[in-house]
Amino acid sequence: MKALYKAGPQAGFKLVDRPEPVAGHADVKIRVMTTGICGTDLHIQSWDSWAQGIIEVPLIAGHEFYGEVVEVGKDVRDVKVGDRVSGEGHVVCGICRNCRAGRRQMCIHTVSVGVQRDGAFAEYVVIPETNVWVHHDPSVTPELGAIFDPFGNAVHTALSFPLVGEDVLITGAGPIGLMATAVARHAGARKIAVTDISRPRLDLARKLGADLAIDVSTTRVREAQQELGMREGFDVGMEMSGHPAALPEMIDNMNHGGRIAMLGLPSQDITIDWGKVVTHMLTLKGIYGRELYETWYAMSAMLSSNPVLHAGISAVVTDTLPAGDWEKGFDIARSGTGGKVVLDWTQL
Repeated sequence: MKALYKAGPQAGFKLVDRPEPVAGHADVKIRVMTTGICGTDLHIQSWDSWAQGIIEVPLIAGHEFYGEVVEVGKDVRDVKVGDRVSGEGHVVCGICRNCRAGRRQMCIHTVSVGVQRDGAFAEYVVIPETNVWVHHDPSVTPELGAIFDPFGNAVHTALSFPLVGEDVLITGAGPIGLMATAVARHAGARKIAVTDISRPRLDLARKLGADLAIDVSTTRVREAQQELGMREGFDVGMEMSGHPAALPEMIDNMNHGGRIAMLGLPSQDITIDWGKVVTHMLTLKGIYGRELYETWYAMSAMLSSNPVLHAGISAVVTDTLPAGDWEKGFDIARSGTGGKVVLDWTQL
């Protein structure tokens, strides 16, 4: 099979022939149709310090995907050949304290598809049946199915705190921030402000339900509050960017008792006014991945019940390219000016 392969500890990938993966007794083999390019994949491609500290090579990367089941192991019970599926990328142990308590997203022995085990930048991928999400809704296209993983990040973050009637600040209008904007609108937020420095991304945020899209290279969040007619600070914050200035400015603009969900991974240390966090009684919650599998149920339910949300999340995919043009796709993703980039593995 063709696969994007990192043979050793250096920058780059190569599209090469690799042996097809073999399904174990509890595994499912999937013919990959589409894959999304994630920020994690950009780190792996460039082989930066983060990648060097966590990646095990040789490796086939890729963890956001949609495909068709072509083979199941002898102990697989529910997934069938021919099912159209996406995959949960976190393979958990099932026996640690968190797993046994039903908090599998907090498993201390998590192994990530496309990071510590071969992933989906290939014509075939194998994952455990427990990680397979079957799409029963025929309106889920291959492009939409490819971004269920990051959509799950957005849903997990957005639904961490009640949103009905609340004023929401989202810092970072990348693909996940954009999807969180649409979810916040669906969930009943009153006012939604989204920050970024990319005009195309801010334009997308407006289309997905933002009341105000703020270019933080020219405008401060405090000014945006005044423009929205807000008397007090934001009730809920979602930090999606990882930019060192984003969280401090968010904290400065939260109402007393405000709640912040943090998904963006900082690339450097952030100086925080902890006195303000304490005296304003703020809550900061770290978000990683998806709740297994409550988030997946919420995603599918929301998309099937709300055509506007379905159209909005689908619109986050701004570029679909043949997998053979993967280098162009990675360049577009790295530019940080558009939405989600998807590679089509039916075209090589």
